[in-house]
Amino acid sequence: MNYIRQARYDDIERIAEILVFNYRLNFYPIFRDDCFYFEELTVAKQKANYMNELDSIWVYDDGVVKGFIQIENAEVKKLYVEPALQGNSIGAKLLEYAIAESNVNFLWALEKNTKAIAFYKRHGFNITNDKKYEEDTTEFLVRMER
Repeated sequence: MNYIRQARYDDIERIAEILVFNYRLNFYPIFRDDCFYFEELTVAKQKANYMNELDSIWVYDDGVVKGFIQIENAEVKKLYVEPALQGNSIGAKLLEYAIAESNVNFLWALEKNTKAIAFYKRHGFNITNDKKYEEDTTEFLVRMER
C-alpha cells in the first residue's frame, strides 16, 4: 500500500512540527543557538514558510503524517521523519518515491550530520567534492549525488 501523497493545506502544521523537532534534535547540538532554535524556530513561523511550497512536498501518511520530503527539480531539499518513528523505513520510502517519481539525483547535507549522510549513502548517494557554507554559519554542506 502506498502511503505517500502530495501535501495538502491541512498537513502544514504537522510538517512544521516534524521540521522543528528534527532541527532541535539534530542541529541544535551542532549550532548551539538558543535564540534561533527556541525563539525563532517555531511551528507557527514554519507553517507560514510552507504555505506556498505545498506543490513541492510529499508526505508519508498512514492515517497520521509521519514524515515528509520536499523536492525541487531533481534535488531533495528536505527529508524529515517524526523523530520517535525514525528507523521504521519511512524516510527510505519517501526517498525511494522521490527517486522513482521525480528522478531525484542530488542533495546537500550538513557535513557534521553523519547520521543523514550514512542514510543517503545506503540509498546510493555519494559525497562529491562540492561544498558550500550553510547560510549564516561556519559549517559546511556537502553535495551528494546518485
